[in-house]
Amino acid sequence: MAKPTIILATSNGVGMGHLARATAIALALKEVANPIIVSMAGGIAEVPAFMDIRCEYIPGRDRLWMSRGNWDQYLCDRLLALMEETGASVLTFDGVVPYPGVLATKIKNRELCLVWIRRGFWQRNLLRFVLPVYSKAMDIVIEPGDIAKVFDFGPTSKRKEALLTSPVSLFDKDSAMSRDDARRALGLDLNRPTVLVQLGTGDSDVNSKMSAALEGLIGWENLQVIVTKAPIDSAGNSLVPKGIDLRIGRYFPLARVLNAFDASICAAGYNGVHELLPAGIPTVFVSNIRGTDDQEARARWCQEFGYALRADHENLADITATVRKLQDSRVREQLSNKCLELPATNGADEIAKLLFDLSGDKKPISSGIFIHLFRKIIYVSLRRMTLIYRLLKPHAVLQSTVQEPVFYLDTTKPDEIRELIKSDKRFEHLIAGSSQQYRARREVIANKAYGSQRGG
Repeated sequence: MAKPTIILATSNGVGMGHLARATAIALALKEVANPIIVSMAGGIAEVPAFMDIRCEYIPGRDRLWMSRGNWDQYLCDRLLALMEETGASVLTFDGVVPYPGVLATKIKNRELCLVWIRRGFWQRNLLRFVLPVYSKAMDIVIEPGDIAKVFDFGPTSKRKEALLTSPVSLFDKDSAMSRDDARRALGLDLNRPTVLVQLGTGDSDVNSKMSAALEGLIGWENLQVIVTKAPIDSAGNSLVPKGIDLRIGRYFPLARVLNAFDASICAAGYNGVHELLPAGIPTVFVSNIRGTDDQEARARWCQEFGYALRADHENLADITATVRKLQDSRVREQLSNKCLELPATNGADEIAKLLFDLSGDKKPISSGIFIHLFRKIIYVSLRRMTLIYRLLKPHAVLQSTVQEPVFYLDTTKPDEIRELIKSDKRFEHLIAGSSQQYRARREVIANKAYGSQRGG
C-alpha cells in the first residue's frame, strides 16, 4: 500500500518555532507517510538536504513580490497545485493564525482535511477576538503541549476544541551527537568551556539586550561563545564587548549538537525552551515580547520551578547579572540535574499518528453545506479585513525586488536556496522530482500573481 502524502505548511514567525515543529513532525511521519514541508521561513533552505524531507519555499506576503491583493490567491493556488501533484489529502498549517489563502484551499477542495497546529501561550492581543472564528473554520485543531502550560492563562488556555499533545521538540537524546562529536561538527575547541547565545538583533532595544548578555560572560576563563548569526546592528557595528571570544557557528538542526554547550542564553520561545531544557543545557532566558507568544510567562515558569534562570528583559543590568551566574559551575550543575525531571517531549510522534489516521479517513470531517458557506463568508471577511489593515499599516519595504522574469528551480542545495531567499530576485521553488505538468501549472500560477512573464 502506497504511503499517503501529508503537507505541512508554516508561516514565517519571529523565530524558528513553526518550522522546527513541522520538521519534527515530518521526521516522525517518514516511516508511514511522505511528508512535504512548505514554508515562508528562510530556515527551510536547510531542511531538504540535511533532513531528507521534500520542501518548497513560498515567498511570504511581507516579501512584496506581488500585490497584497494577489498574495492570498497565489498561496491558495500553490497549495492546491502541490496537493494535486502529490495526491495529498491532509494539509496542516503551523502559524499564529491561518492566512485567508490557507482557508481558501478547503473552500476549493472540500475533500481536503485542514488542520491548524496552534501553539498555546498567546498574549492578550487583538487576535484573540478572531480566535473562535479561525478555530471553527478548521477541520481539526491540534495544540502542541508546552512544559510550562500551567502558566498559560492566555486566550487559548480555556478553549476546548484543540487536541492537546505532549510537547514537540527536535531534540532527541538518542540521535544527538556526543559532546566531542558535536564540537568537532561546529569546529570548536574540545576542551574550552562553550556558551551558545541565541538572542535576536535588529531594533535598538534588542541589540542592547544582546550586548548586556555578552557582558555577563566577561571573566569566564578561556570561554568560547557561539552565535548563529552575526551580532551587529543595522549599521554593521559589532554588539560584542571587548574580552569576548565569539564566533558564528551554524548547524542544522541545532538540536543535534546541543551537547557541545556548557550553557546557553536564549529567548524564551517554544523552540528554545523545548530543545535546550530537554538537552539539560543550563540556560538564561531573556524574553522577546514581540509577536503573539507569551515568552515572559514561559520564562517565569522555567525560573520558578528551577529549570532555568530568567533575566528581566526590561533591565539590562539584571540581564548581565543573571548571565554572570552561569559562570558558577554549581549553578550549572543544579540546573542540568533539575532538567532531568522534565517529561518526555514526544509530541511529534503523537501528532504524526493523528495526521496519518486522518489521511486514511475517506469521509470529509466538516464539509456540510452550512460549514462550507461559513468558510466562504469567513474567507471573504478576513481577506477584506487584512487588505484594509495593510492599507492602513503597510509592510515596511526592507528590500526592493528586481523586476525581472521569474525563474524556476527544484534545487535541494542549502547554499543555493539560502542565497536566493536572501536575494532581491523573484523565484519559484519546486519540490524535487516534480513533473512537467506541475511545472506548467506553477508557471500559470506565477504569471497570474506576478503579471504575464516568461519563466527562466
